[in-house]
Amino acid sequence: MRKLGLLPKLIIAIILGIVIGSFGPEWSVRTLATFNGLFGNFLSFTIPLIIVGFVAPGIGDLGGKAGKLLAVTAGIAYGSTIFSGTLAFLVSSTVLPMILSGQTLNVNPANPEEALLSPYFTVEMPPIFGVMTALLIAFIIGLGIASIKGDTIKKFMEEFQSIIEKLISKIIIPLLPFHILGIFANMTYAGQVATILSVFSRVFIMVILLHLTVIIIQFIVGGTIAGGNPFRLLRNMIPAYFTALGTQSSAATIPVTLAQTKKNGVQDEVAEFVIPLCATIHLSGSTITLVSCSMAVMMLNNMTASFATMFPFILMLGITMVAAPGVPGGAVMAALGILESMLGFPQALLSLMIALYIAQDSFGTAANVTGDCAIALMVNRISGYKLNKQ
Repeated sequence: MRKLGLLPKLIIAIILGIVIGSFGPEWSVRTLATFNGLFGNFLSFTIPLIIVGFVAPGIGDLGGKAGKLLAVTAGIAYGSTIFSGTLAFLVSSTVLPMILSGQTLNVNPANPEEALLSPYFTVEMPPIFGVMTALLIAFIIGLGIASIKGDTIKKFMEEFQSIIEKLISKIIIPLLPFHILGIFANMTYAGQVATILSVFSRVFIMVILLHLTVIIIQFIVGGTIAGGNPFRLLRNMIPAYFTALGTQSSAATIPVTLAQTKKNGVQDEVAEFVIPLCATIHLSGSTITLVSCSMAVMMLNNMTASFATMFPFILMLGITMVAAPGVPGGAVMAALGILESMLGFPQALLSLMIALYIAQDSFGTAANVTGDCAIALMVNRISGYKLNKQ
């Protein structure tokens, strides 16, 4: 029997959570809340480790490929990510107040258990250091790896990254459906789940339309710079888009993305450099999802979602998601630290963000990889090449 993927498991968990929250006794919901408390505290403990484990090797690897092509590609990728996040903010600021009118979740940072059942007991699991400390350590180690010729620390950080990836893929991801089950059971018991389902079905439609809009903009810009028909170039990327929908991984889609990029006339050496690199540093679709969903969650909880609050968050997203692992939900795992430190999300909202993100992870990944080709088109022209005639 074929193993169920993460998304089907999450859907089953959400349905079971709604059933238990609607018809189950209070003790069953409190038991699940106890597991949620333990798992949530463990997740808080791992967040700084995830940041160091992902960001430091990612920056170190970029430095190891130093050169003009790297600087150009990384600059365009970061600019694309920031543009996508900013567009998501502007659209969300306009559309979400209409979608969310009269809706509230009552899971606020000051008292996140206000409308939820509390666990039977909790076990404190304080992180080794804070999120900002983790970011600073990651930057220092990553830049250090990039600037020195030694490989001892580089190998250590690569092995540490492998440990963190195993932690996510073997412990956090398998337990995630049970965590989501508990979250939805508790929110259903508190009368909140109808709001979540009705509101976020509409938010997801907005997010997917934003993905498609950004992809079209990327190809209009890329095609214009490269000297090709943007819509013909975009049509050639449809196989990569649908492959990413199935794999939920930019890394796993690289072979298809690379083949279609070459089909669009990009020089082999440019495509073979840009596509694997952008699979780890260009996450425009994921940024759109994280910005839109986090703003929706904040508005539902009467938290401030101003440009002054969100733009620094968008700038940090472009950095913290560098080298996010090729597992479903890798981007949101890497972003948990700044969701907590910069936007003030408590555990209940972090857990909700994980569920909301993974529910549409396929579409965000598809937007990421399709946009990688648009970047390759720009870099190809900047490198002095014209598109090969097919």
